[in-house]
Amino acid sequence: MRPSTLRALNRAAALTRQNRLTEAVLIAEPVLLTADSYEGGEILRWLAAHVTDFTDESPKETR
Repeated sequence: MRPSTLRALNRAAALTRQNRLTEAVLIAEPVLLTADSYEGGEILRWLAAHVTDFTDESPKETR
């Protein structure tokens, strides 16, 4: 994943935690729309691995 893509995703996560969803979308959308299929896969994996970055919640334990 390009460093600029990662920065945009991290910034969008920070804005989402601050309840600034509109700004988060404005930052993340162009990155998501311009990603090729390889980078798109990387983005999906990053989002799945970092979902708590957007919610600011600890993952729930499963038993």
